Amino acid sequence: MTHLSTRAVHAGRSDLGDLGVHALPIDLSTTYPVRDLERGTEDLDAAVAGLIPSGSPVYARLHNPTVGRFETALAELEGAEAAVAFASGMAAMTACLMSRLTHGRHVVAVRPVYGTTDHLLESGLLPLEVSWATPATVGACLREDTCLVIIETPGNPTLKVIDIAAVVRQARAVPVLVDSTFASPVLQQPIRRGAAFSLHSGTKFLGGHGDVVAGVVATSEAMARPLRQVRVATGGLLHPLAAYLLQRGLATLPLRVQRAQQSATELARLLFRHPAVSRVLYPGMDTTGRPHPPHPQMSGPGAVLAFEMKQGYRAAKQVMGAVSLITPAVSLGSVDTLIQHPAGLTHRVVDPLALAEAGVSPGLLRLSVGLEDPRDLWRDLNQALETCQHAGAAYA
Repeated sequence: MTHLSTRAVHAGRSDLGDLGVHALPIDLSTTYPVRDLERGTEDLDAAVAGLIPSGSPVYARLHNPTVGRFETALAELEGAEAAVAFASGMAAMTACLMSRLTHGRHVVAVRPVYGTTDHLLESGLLPLEVSWATPATVGACLREDTCLVIIETPGNPTLKVIDIAAVVRQARAVPVLVDSTFASPVLQQPIRRGAAFSLHSGTKFLGGHGDVVAGVVATSEAMARPLRQVRVATGGLLHPLAAYLLQRGLATLPLRVQRAQQSATELARLLFRHPAVSRVLYPGMDTTGRPHPPHPQMSGPGAVLAFEMKQGYRAAKQVMGAVSLITPAVSLGSVDTLIQHPAGLTHRVVDPLALAEAGVSPGLLRLSVGLEDPRDLWRDLNQALETCQHAGAAYA
């Protein structure tokens, strides 16, 4: 098998030579000619059944060749039989939940997960009941009507790493969904660890440039079919231009992740030593600040970290307002570095008690490290932290 960096460049492009092109083609059609009615009917029936039409896509909501090309590429990087792309990460998560409703109405999930995922499970918008477990109690929470187990690793925003294979063993016959957004296929392939679904917010590392919103699920062909059925019925198909940008982003994904990871490791080390910071959460560091290899399921610690301010919420708020090179904004995985306050933004919709139990405090900040020189990033971050140090008496 070729190395991942090679596959990232060439995945999904095997037919470009036959097409006589070098750059990825973009199909922006909303509808397609159907000159043979019987064949068109067969293609429509195939799409509604969750299959990929072998002839005409008929209508863009049913299938798009550019989206299909990206799905092929992502599945190859994940070591999966198939992938299904959606208009956003939450559209992908919603489709996964809806696709399991015929198997039961009970979901087991482990916190922390992305705030809107937490909200979707708790809100009653879907006819589901959720049991919140720890990684060690997943098996004890299963019921006859359990249709899905959901984990996110590394977790958002605490970077908690969960042993995927151990959860899969506990789940037995129940499919396990892993939100692998923070790791990307470069650092982790949940399908190879026994997960049924590997979900990504493609908005993050896959796109990598802050200019596309997308979601994608790598899975088996059998699991992909009901996902496509949901997508056909709900209209959640990824836009072809977004699919083009995502596949173009895959070519540089390994380089971007590895470069940002190097900087994140350095920043985590420096943050641990800063007197304004009470703790640093990073898969590549232990609680003493020493380098620590991540769980064996990951090939590296990643480019996202979190740190807690000793002076709590007001200090965290001041840091966000004091940075100038770093952008105070939600999202992650971009070429530029972003900082945000989980309790006040991405996880605002989560029950405060649940946040506290998951270790998401009012003083916690999440940092997604980009491709800038780490010396420049530290200069900016350090001056923001020093501002808090000088104003520390005001927080007493």
